[in-house]
Amino acid sequence: MKTGTNRWLIVLGTIITQIGLGTIYTWSLFNQPLADAYGWSASSVAITFSITSFALAVATLFGGKLQDKLGIKKLVIFAGILLGAGLILSSFATSLWLIYLLAGVVVGFANGIAYITTLSNVIKWFPEKKGLISGISVGAFGTGSLVFKYINQALLSSAGVQSTFLIWGIAAIILICGGAFFLKDAILPQETTTGAATKDFSIKEMLHTKQAYILFVIFLTACMSGLYLIGIVKDAGMELAGLSAATAANAVAVVAICNTTGRVVLGALSDKVERLYLVAAGLLVTAGAVGVLSMVELSTTLFFVCVAAIAFFFGGNITVFPAIVADYFGLRNQSKNYGVIYQGFGIGALGGSFIASLLGGFQPTFVAIAVLCVISFFLAVTVHSPQQPVAAKKNNERRHSRPVPSQQH
Repeated sequence: MKTGTNRWLIVLGTIITQIGLGTIYTWSLFNQPLADAYGWSASSVAITFSITSFALAVATLFGGKLQDKLGIKKLVIFAGILLGAGLILSSFATSLWLIYLLAGVVVGFANGIAYITTLSNVIKWFPEKKGLISGISVGAFGTGSLVFKYINQALLSSAGVQSTFLIWGIAAIILICGGAFFLKDAILPQETTTGAATKDFSIKEMLHTKQAYILFVIFLTACMSGLYLIGIVKDAGMELAGLSAATAANAVAVVAICNTTGRVVLGALSDKVERLYLVAAGLLVTAGAVGVLSMVELSTTLFFVCVAAIAFFFGGNITVFPAIVADYFGLRNQSKNYGVIYQGFGIGALGGSFIASLLGGFQPTFVAIAVLCVISFFLAVTVHSPQQPVAAKKNNERRHSRPVPSQQH
C-alpha cells in the first residue's frame, strides 16, 4: 500500500491502544478482594470475567459498522472513554449486579469494539505482512495483561480495591485514547492483496461458504483450550500436580509470558508458511498437552511444560486467525467478517466451564478438549480457501480470452 502516511505510526498507536485493552486480563486479581470487601463469594465475582469475555465477543459484530460511521480514531476514543468509565464507576459499585453490568458488560463491549477495529485496521495497512503485524498487535494486548498484573497487584495491596478500579480506569483511558491519536483509517486500493486476484466477501457471502463454519469450529476449539486453562491453571496445578499454592501461582505468570511470546513468534512465522498448518500443529500439540495433564502422573516440570505449550499455541492461534480470515475472505470487510468468526472466542470462553460443570473435574474436561483439538486438527489440514476457485476462474478466463495485439511502432 503506497501512501504518504507513515504506516509504523499506525502500528505504534495500535500497540499503545492494545496494551490498554489487554489490562482486562488481570481480572482474576480482583475476585478475592471484592469478595472480602462486600461479603460476596469469590466464585460469584469470577463470573464477571466470563461476562466481559462474552460481551467482548458480541461487540466485535458491531465494530466494523461503527468504524464506517465514525472512523477509527473517533471510535477508539469513544471506546476508551467508555471502558475507563466502566472501571471508574465500578469503584463506586456496592452490588454484584452493578459489577456484572459495569466491569462485565460495559467494559467488555467497549473492549471488543476497540480490539477488533484496531487489529483489522492495522492489518489492512500491511497486506504483505498480515501475520507479523497481527502478532505485534495481539502481542501488545498480552503485554498489557502481563504489565498490569504487577501494577494492579501492587495497587490492590497498597490502595485497596476501590482506588485500584479508579486508577486502572484512568490509566486505561490514557492508553487507549492516547494510542487512538496515531490511528488512521486504511484506504484500500481495488486490489487488496499483492500478487493474486482475490474476492472481498461480504458477511452474507462469507456465510454461504462452508469454510466460514469450519474456521469458526477451529477457532472456537483453539480459544476454549487456552481460555479454560487461564481460568483454572493455579487450581489445576494444586490438584493434578500436587503443587503448593505459591508454586502453582507461578503458572499464571508462565501462561502470560508464553501466551504473549506465541502471539509474536507464530504471527511472524505465519507470513512464511501456510497459516492453517501452523494452527493445525498448535491444535495437535495442545491435544497432546491436555492429554498428558489428564492421564499422566505429573511432576512439577511436566506440569509447567504442558501449561507453557498450551499457552504458547493459544496465543499464536488467536493471532494467526485474523490473517487467515483476510486470506480466505479478503481485506475490505475484514472487521465485519472476523467479528463473526470471533464469536468462537465468546462461546469458547463459556464452553470450557460448561463442559467442566457437565463432566465434573479437570481431567474429563481436558480429555474432551483433546478430542475437540484432534477433530479441529483434521479440519485445519483439509479445508481449502474459497479464494482458490476465484483465482482459478479468473486465470481460466484469461487463457480463453482473445488476446489484443499490441501496436508496433
